[in-house]
Amino acid sequence: MPETISVSKFKATCLKVIDQVKKTGIPIIVTKRGEPYALVTKPPSPKKKGSWIGKFKNEGRIVGDIMSPAVDASEWEALK
Repeated sequence: MPETISVSKFKATCLKVIDQVKKTGIPIIVTKRGEPYALVTKPPSPKKKGSWIGKFKNEGRIVGDIMSPAVDASEWEALK
C-alpha cells in the first residue's frame, strides 16, 4: 500500500520525497484535504539502445562482380 502525504508537507519536502521514491520504489500519494491529489512514482527504466554493429545486416545486397575494377585499367589516370 502506498504511503500518503499532505500536499503542504509535500511542498515543503518535495525533493526529499522524490529521492525517497526513487531509492525505495514505493509510490507516495499526495493528498489535499484528505482526498488523493497526485501520485509520485518511480519512472520506468530507460530503454537500452541497441548496438549499431550488424544493424544493416540484411539491408544491402551484392549485384554483379565485386572483385573486378569498376573501370578498365587503361582509363586510370595514375597509370598514364
